[in-house]
Amino acid sequence: MAREDVMIAIDRMTIGSPPAEFSFARTGQGAQGEWSVVADPTAKVGRAIEQQSKDRTNYRFPLAIHESFSAKNLVMQVRFKPVAGGIDQAGGVAVRLMDLDNYYVARANALEDNVRFYRVVAGRRQQLGTSNVRVTSNEWHTLTLRAEGDRFTVSYDGAVLFEVKDDTFRDAGAVALWTKADSVTRFDQVTITALP
Repeated sequence: MAREDVMIAIDRMTIGSPPAEFSFARTGQGAQGEWSVVADPTAKVGRAIEQQSKDRTNYRFPLAIHESFSAKNLVMQVRFKPVAGGIDQAGGVAVRLMDLDNYYVARANALEDNVRFYRVVAGRRQQLGTSNVRVTSNEWHTLTLRAEGDRFTVSYDGAVLFEVKDDTFRDAGAVALWTKADSVTRFDQVTITALP
């Protein structure tokens, strides 16, 4: 099987509109996410995908799900910038998404200064890995999740933080951008690579 690289073409998306080729869902309680393409001169192509809702419900995880990609083994990398949030300032990537309540997620949080990896089973988060690392607000960072069989490798700003083994979700699934609570977070340079 050839490697399949998907680079989300944010530069071709319309500012002020929801990002094309994504559908939207929410794990937990509270309002749905509000996803829009915004102008950002610090983004690589001058625009970014932003989750804008400031709903302060703590157990609330808005998802922007890519509509045409599904894989079991993959590398998903995103540049993200925590912009605002009093409960949380978090951004992440979800893989092997079976539905809005069952998936894996790697996320970074600027209020907690950590990067964590969870499995979400029937809507409940279970932490599988964590690393304390500086996550600054209003600056771009890179988060990478490599999923290969039962092995998951989480990297942040180019450095591998930890590896986790888990076999809860063994099948191919969708991928998504992820935030929490009232996090206003921007994403650019979303790259997804299918692995054999």
